[in-house]
Amino acid sequence: MRVTGGLLKGRTIDFPAGKMAIRPAMDKMRESVFSILKPSITGASFLDLFSGSGTIAIEAVSHGATDVELCEMDKAKAKTIFKNVAMTEDELGIKINCHFMAVELYLKRCQRQFDFIFMDPPFPYRHRRELVQTVGERKLLTEGGTLLIHYPREDLLEDTIGLMHRVDRRNYGRSVVDFFEVLPLSEKELDKSPQNDNI
Repeated sequence: MRVTGGLLKGRTIDFPAGKMAIRPAMDKMRESVFSILKPSITGASFLDLFSGSGTIAIEAVSHGATDVELCEMDKAKAKTIFKNVAMTEDELGIKINCHFMAVELYLKRCQRQFDFIFMDPPFPYRHRRELVQTVGERKLLTEGGTLLIHYPREDLLEDTIGLMHRVDRRNYGRSVVDFFEVLPLSEKELDKSPQNDNI
């Protein structure tokens, strides 16, 4: 597997083999997503959840993000992740901060905001909606920030989840990537306001 674009394009990314091997994000999906983000990712903060081998975090740095963190619950993948993310510090001087814990716990403890949050949970995972809702409730996105989530197309999420509203959806074979942003305050207030009848 290789970095699909940016300053580190073509660099090799390792991932564990065997029955417990991670499911690497599809090359086409990664290339497309970062092409979409390219105009605004330079100098941005980026969080990679369910990181696996660190691929998405590395792509983010390669495309210009300068403040990047990742979270992976499987500590057995730590050696591979540390080996992979070392390239961003060695070649670009940008260290990716790594956390090894359940994503749900990380989101509960997180005390900062990000411009972009990318989630790529295992396809059998059934709590995607709750994660999207948590990001909105805990205000983990900066103003104008975007949450992206990659998941199977047969399990499509609603357009609005809590404070989050889907602004885009891209199809990649049997999977999709949804782009969510926080609903503007005016829209949230409008939803809570009683309808005014004309007299």
